[in-house]
Amino acid sequence: MTAAYATFGGLAADKGSFAPEKRKRLNSLAIFANVLGPWAVFCSIFAALSFKLHFKSHALAWAFFPAGLLLAGMCFVLARRTVLRDRDPTWYTFAGLALLVASLLGAALGSQNYKHRMQPFYNFESINSYPSVDPSVDRGQQLMDAGRVYFVEGSTVDTYKAMSFRNDDRYCVAPIVSHQEQASYDFWAVGTNCCSEKTADFRCGAFDNPKARAGLRMMNEDERPFFRLAVQQAEAAYKIKATHPLFFYWMQD
Repeated sequence: MTAAYATFGGLAADKGSFAPEKRKRLNSLAIFANVLGPWAVFCSIFAALSFKLHFKSHALAWAFFPAGLLLAGMCFVLARRTVLRDRDPTWYTFAGLALLVASLLGAALGSQNYKHRMQPFYNFESINSYPSVDPSVDRGQQLMDAGRVYFVEGSTVDTYKAMSFRNDDRYCVAPIVSHQEQASYDFWAVGTNCCSEKTADFRCGAFDNPKARAGLRMMNEDERPFFRLAVQQAEAAYKIKATHPLFFYWMQD
């Protein structure tokens, strides 16, 4: 009788074979931290490198980036220690990778946003505006901190003395004048890919607007050397002098 209770149809009853497996409990706190943590790190680094902190303190803004890397490194260390204790390191490994990616993306996108969008704005915000500037009298050395310049009535762009320098893009320049002959041509209207190579042809900004007599300072440090080379070519071609050339985008008031 004992065997009858122990077997059924020649098969031994094994309760363990049909027992449900023990489910792993999800760690809600770990999920929450792994979602919000990398996002917070990305936003912090991006904001630090994009906005006014970067303009005021370059070193302090960039300090956020190694801080993010440090957090990622700490997660990898904790993952290693977890493995040594024969425990599952998944959450620590994921957090380390997510924080690493968030730090790299925050630094890359933040620095690019600052360079191409916010830095020009902060530069213009921090420099001066000058009214009634006469190109035939005033000198570039006197207005080195100029951001916005309003030239005297009758000022125009002398397209007959336009020149260009090519380096992938074409960097175009033409002097801003109030009289046909000047001792020094220190104020130049500029633009890229808006002039011809062989003729004195300048079509940048409001070049054909008779009401235009204002200039917005060109602040791109990467482009400045190429505009300077174009001015040097104009000096040689037209036998003129530009002692302290300043570069502006020509526009209406």
